[in-house]
Amino acid sequence: MDVRSIEPFLSAMNSVMPGLGFKEVKRGRISVSDSNKIASLGVMVVIGLTQQIKGNIAYNMSEDSAKRIASTMMMGMPVEAFDAMAESAIAELGNMLAANAAMILEQQGTRLDISPPTVITGQSFASSVTEARRLNIEMFIDNIPLEVNVSFVS
Repeated sequence: MDVRSIEPFLSAMNSVMPGLGFKEVKRGRISVSDSNKIASLGVMVVIGLTQQIKGNIAYNMSEDSAKRIASTMMMGMPVEAFDAMAESAIAELGNMLAANAAMILEQQGTRLDISPPTVITGQSFASSVTEARRLNIEMFIDNIPLEVNVSFVS
């Protein structure tokens, strides 16, 4: 996994989140997993990657984190339940983050197409991604925890 291909996904967080009303984006631990299964934290947004980079990116968070993020995205409107509106906001967040990373990669000469986001909810499942080896990056958006799972076909 080439670190130059991963950095745009992290840079996208720093570019997109402040525009949505968030003040602080911090990176936590980074780990490598040899499993292609990602255990859900409650809400997962999975986006397929094609062209010069093939694989998946999965944004994984608790339902509480998803509600807090959706609330900020909706100008502070209270989000009591993870309903259709909150789900739409979180799907759009995944889309914006992946699209921003794709634009950064395009500027570096790497073509990347992204699939529409798929939002999966619940805690009793694991999502399979393209490769067994994946990078898990812990992020904190205004102290709201979020995992970024990157899996590229080698």
